[in-house]
Amino acid sequence: MAQSSREPQGPASPRGAQAGAAEREAVRPVQAPETVELHDLLRTSGYRRMLLLSALVGIPVSLLAFGFVALEHEMQHGVWVSLPHALGLSAPPWWWPLPCLTLAGLLVAPCVTRLPGHGGHVPAAGFGAGGPSLPSHVPGVVLAALASLSLGAVLGPEAPLMALGSGLALAVVRSAQRAEAPQLATVLGTAGSAAAISTIFGSPLVAAVLLIEAAGIGGPQLFALILPSLLASGVGALVFTGFGRWTGLDVGSLKLPLEAPVPHLDTGDFLWGLPLAALVAAGVAGLTTLGRRTAAWTGRRTVERTVLCAAAVGVCIAAYALATGRDPAEAALSGQSTLAVLAGDPHAWPVSALLLLVLFKGLGWAVSLGSLRGGPIFPSILLGAAFGTACSGLPGFGTVPAMAAGLTAAATAVMRLPVSAVVLSSLLLGKDAAEDIPLVVLAAVVGFAVGELLRNRTHGEDAAAPPAPPAPGAPGAGGGPGPGGPAHTGP
Repeated sequence: MAQSSREPQGPASPRGAQAGAAEREAVRPVQAPETVELHDLLRTSGYRRMLLLSALVGIPVSLLAFGFVALEHEMQHGVWVSLPHALGLSAPPWWWPLPCLTLAGLLVAPCVTRLPGHGGHVPAAGFGAGGPSLPSHVPGVVLAALASLSLGAVLGPEAPLMALGSGLALAVVRSAQRAEAPQLATVLGTAGSAAAISTIFGSPLVAAVLLIEAAGIGGPQLFALILPSLLASGVGALVFTGFGRWTGLDVGSLKLPLEAPVPHLDTGDFLWGLPLAALVAAGVAGLTTLGRRTAAWTGRRTVERTVLCAAAVGVCIAAYALATGRDPAEAALSGQSTLAVLAGDPHAWPVSALLLLVLFKGLGWAVSLGSLRGGPIFPSILLGAAFGTACSGLPGFGTVPAMAAGLTAAATAVMRLPVSAVVLSSLLLGKDAAEDIPLVVLAAVVGFAVGELLRNRTHGEDAAAPPAPPAPGAPGAGGGPGPGGPAHTGP
């Protein structure tokens, strides 16, 4: 882990050196697990101390992450509900996003060009890009994320939360220790990210699976094994449950009868659901490509172009409100609230409104990915769910299966983590998850395969992460000298 230029470079104290040696003893087996048995690792006093430190770090990180999310929600409510009401408006007018997003660009640009860490994770770089954030990056991450998310950027809070968690976790470790034991920084930074992100996903299981899969220890070979396994298990579950219903034979079940039964999956759900998953994944891949190109464009003349991009996002949101006569907040923000409204009463949405939501929110999301600060996951889930709901009127296609296939394919295509997408989709679907799991698994496989194939076609120009914004004081930075920090494009 590179040190921040603003941190002390002096020699470590004897006590710090002893602590660093103990922590190196704890994390060295993690780097070479093939030479150490698990029970030997657990007997290591340094590793047990690191486990205790991780548990203790989780408490303040979770509290601060909760405070960040609560503050973000209050600011969103103030901008999109309280302020219009104070002006005598029952809802934000169609033009409301224009000044809000322009202001967001004006606030984010100096965070990107003048603060250490460039305001945090560049969403277009993809989920999980980079490594733990340094403690010196946390203020810039928080300021840029609050400005983006509260004023209407089409992004989610997950990436800033991961950066916040990792930076705060590393704050308990002195810079000298981080230099002597870089594995310690990785382990504690990941633990802090997990503690923070579990607050927004609402489940430590989702955070654990997501971070395990994102670690990519097995590389391409891991996904080469995962895809056939998911495909076989999804088809196997479909055949097993189907034969049970067709033959009437009872083979037992682990499901608890806690809720009323939901409609069974039908043949039409698969005949329509898998092509739908492919279309959603292709659309998400295209929008993320546009996001990476936007990020490359804002790499020069960052201040001016960040403001222009933010204003363009406002135009997309205003166009949706003007074309549909609906609340512009539906196309703005992360989409978590809109997803809940859509799932609660999908038939209340005209198909035309759903398609326009996919079009304008999708364009706003793509531009936000390359210019503002936040996470890429939640808006993509809403886009997939909205498109699935719009297609649910096809013959033999149920509303819940259509929504499940759409949101799973979108989550898989944007995260590039099929197992994590299945777990997240199961959590979002709630009581309907057990019945829809075979379709969810197959949609994840299709979404992953289509997304990766399309990315491979544009590998030459899009495989690399977007260029970091110019250093403070450099040409195009939009200002004079200011505090800087190492380039960082990951949460």
